[in-house]
Amino acid sequence: MAPRAYWTGQLRLSLVTIPIRLYPATSTEKRIELHQIHEPSGKRIRYQKVAPGVGVVENEAITKGFEYEKGKYVLLDQKEIDELRLEAKQTIELVRFVDQSEIDARYFEKPYYLLPDGDASEEGYVVVQKALAETKKVGVGQLILRGQGNIVAIQAQGRGLLLEVLRHANEIRSADTFFEELPELKIDKEALDLAKELIGRKAGTFEPEQFKDEYNEAMWELIHAKLEHRKPEFVIEEPATAKVINIMDALKRSVQQGKGKAAQAPKRGAAAARSGNGKKTGRAAPKRKSA
Repeated sequence: MAPRAYWTGQLRLSLVTIPIRLYPATSTEKRIELHQIHEPSGKRIRYQKVAPGVGVVENEAITKGFEYEKGKYVLLDQKEIDELRLEAKQTIELVRFVDQSEIDARYFEKPYYLLPDGDASEEGYVVVQKALAETKKVGVGQLILRGQGNIVAIQAQGRGLLLEVLRHANEIRSADTFFEELPELKIDKEALDLAKELIGRKAGTFEPEQFKDEYNEAMWELIHAKLEHRKPEFVIEEPATAKVINIMDALKRSVQQGKGKAAQAPKRGAAAARSGNGKKTGRAAPKRKSA
């Protein structure tokens, strides 16, 4: 079953308006969520909403407010908030088009899939999608989600459109603050050439499915072991030494070690079970159990 639309509205390009639906492009279903538990009773810890001098309050009695002085608030009713720029809340207007390489990676926050809403919107949707794909441009506009204004970037993704919520400029910390004290060092050309050779040897396409979440796998193995009343089976790797070594020697050994080997991403997680001699025990990687 297809997920429910996260947001519905319209995409506007000049005088062209296209009804659209927005769907999250990411999922947290496989993420392990740990709760706080009262150990003696095994009951989950719950949190209540409390007002000082009043005690526990119900959701119906709660409104929103802005603190303009310490302890003093101007109250805002949700209906008043909803009436602010109503059209803007349901419209993404593309006001600028930029090259895909122009947007700094630090600005990307969360991706969504953008789809046409109804048969009548499909033609306009496809026209915009193909125009973005062929020009290799990204449309930039604004969108209000959950009461907050966001900058968004829309680009072609396969046969459809991908919308990325972007961070605002004031949310990005300047790199100069962190990097300005880095020393200016004269680098040995041989060391630089060796590093570049290492990079070249391991160059390839980005294949995220080849990278396993080792911590997540180990957590599932620990949880299953607890449920099955057994010891967990996974490899505990010793952390790499923090000792400073000769960079030239390390680079030479790294290049020599990689000769004749094809570059590849790790295919197994640290939670993969092994016997004492390092061989696989044949036990399958832990999978999430249904409740």
